[in-house]
Amino acid sequence: MCRFDPGFLECRLCPRECRVNRFEPGKGGYAGFCRQNHELRVAYIGPHFGEEPPLTGTRGSGTVFFSGCSLRCSFCQNYQISRDGMGRTMELRAVFKSIVEMIEKKKVHNINFVTPDHFFPYVFRLVPMLRKEGCELPIVYNLSGYQSVEMLRIANEYSDIYLPDFKYSDPALSARLSKCKNYPEVALQAIAEMIKQKGFLDTFETGAPLARKGVLVRHLILPGKVQNSINALTTLFLEFGPLLPISLMSQYTPVVPAKDPDLNRALTPEEFDQVYSHALSLGFERLFVQFPEKNHSQDQFFVPDFTRDKPFPTPASHDSQCSSGNNP
Repeated sequence: MCRFDPGFLECRLCPRECRVNRFEPGKGGYAGFCRQNHELRVAYIGPHFGEEPPLTGTRGSGTVFFSGCSLRCSFCQNYQISRDGMGRTMELRAVFKSIVEMIEKKKVHNINFVTPDHFFPYVFRLVPMLRKEGCELPIVYNLSGYQSVEMLRIANEYSDIYLPDFKYSDPALSARLSKCKNYPEVALQAIAEMIKQKGFLDTFETGAPLARKGVLVRHLILPGKVQNSINALTTLFLEFGPLLPISLMSQYTPVVPAKDPDLNRALTPEEFDQVYSHALSLGFERLFVQFPEKNHSQDQFFVPDFTRDKPFPTPASHDSQCSSGNNP
């Protein structure tokens, strides 16, 4: 174990600060919001071709999908692992070996830890192990946005790129769908810390096809929640300015029956147009845009099945296009 392991004894790894002893035998160890005990559990390690172009490249992003989640949104497309906890217990050394094998065989462009915050103590050990092995690939933290600033300050040493969501501007909506009324304020503070550490995604400055450092903020437009998206983009613009890289996503697909009828359908082109037009009118200059007519919701491209060895159906590049006022 490592020097951050006391976080499992009275867990405060995420902003919920459950203070659960995750070493507790039986159900007690799983009593926190993430529903994970101290054992490292992983659902998938392998190339993923559904990220933005500077991360996917031609050979994919080297993803490590952890079981569980500190947010557990009711509409999550990765619900099998985030809410149902699908995955297997793995020793740290076994995860390390799997990542090294992926690097050697698949030649991925980066190492992408997906929802790692409830397992931060393990990730903070994995990265030095990879560096010692000679891995110089960028380390990506793929996050919900609902992160502890204190933990992010520790993560600074073990990260290169942050991919946070900014899901909600509406506290009532975040309370209803993710059980965290304070999501907007917590996420803004977390994103500000990430930007302070890494700056904006560097490809816009370097012109390189692949990212090495920086922050890219994602926002998923939810059907029937256009005002939430409009306000979220306005907030991001006012806080971070027009050069903040934004990934505007239209891929929402219903996966489990929802109490909210809006969430039992896909996003309409009209809803997308309202949000996209607002992003342009604000003046964002660095937009990755996932247009509805180009998404793959009909063949379930964006809905993985983690019961399979290869959860993602098609190894094709991401359909996001970079749309910007002055930049290509």
